[in-house]
Amino acid sequence: MSEKEIKSLEDIFDAKIANDEKIEPRDWMPEKYRQTHIRQISQHAHSEIVGMLPEGNWITRAPSLRRKVALLAKVQDEAGHGLYLYSACETLGISREELYDQLHTGKAKYSSIFNYPTLTWADMGAIGWLVDGAAIINQVPLCNTSFGPYARAMVRVCKEESFHQRQGYEIMLTLCNGTQEQKDMAQDALNRWWWPSLMMFGPTDDKSTHTAQSMKWKLKRKTNDELRQQFVDQTVPQADLLGLTVPDKDLKYNNDTGHYEFGEINWDEFWQVVKGYGKCNKERINARKNAWNNGEWVRNAAMAYAEKEAERKAKQAV
Repeated sequence: MSEKEIKSLEDIFDAKIANDEKIEPRDWMPEKYRQTHIRQISQHAHSEIVGMLPEGNWITRAPSLRRKVALLAKVQDEAGHGLYLYSACETLGISREELYDQLHTGKAKYSSIFNYPTLTWADMGAIGWLVDGAAIINQVPLCNTSFGPYARAMVRVCKEESFHQRQGYEIMLTLCNGTQEQKDMAQDALNRWWWPSLMMFGPTDDKSTHTAQSMKWKLKRKTNDELRQQFVDQTVPQADLLGLTVPDKDLKYNNDTGHYEFGEINWDEFWQVVKGYGKCNKERINARKNAWNNGEWVRNAAMAYAEKEAERKAKQAV
């Protein structure tokens, strides 16, 4: 392809981005755009799948049948989100097997939040309220992202995440209206999950290596710091309603800006977890590897059945 032809395709691509038109899998796109989307969508998909582990750990220990059923449904939703996102990622020309291999070898990342342990039932409330709450803020703008399959997948994901957030808040509310021991458990969960939840939005804008390009391509609609500020402004009043204290001595409301000011995030902790040194990094990856290896016979059986069905239909057609 000549430089002139490439320039023409780039102009068409840029015009679509500028006009908020969706880029579809068969459209021409810059290789960097394709690779950036593979990185982000796969990271999102991996996060959904790995995110099943901290909560799946509590299904059998939930305090009532109602709580068991609700938590089981939520974990099932997360598996579905992973499926939608892996499928969207595959439209960019990468196989599911390669995506899994990138996760298992550490080449691809997932959200650092899932490398923290779930110590009590209150953690199920904190994860729903804080982690899924942060996810919603991060993901709602993705419903308008420039890559069509990703944007369409996010519509359903966000609807279900909204339910998860309400479910988590209801758990926290129940605990806060219970005994002092239960409220203390809710406060402890907030103390442990608050700062990791703020880290979910990624590095500050001046330290982010991907934000500027992602904003240009309309993969992202808001910067990391804008999303983080939105989360704090939305969540602090909810903590007040619960009667819980946000674990930040520097937290205060600024009447002039209309936003909450908050303390410095421990970015050393964030990068340590990202690099694989969190409390549960090895445990999470080992669980995923074991699930992949132990499920090989299921995949083989499914493929064999599909091949037999294809042969049967081919014979019928003749």
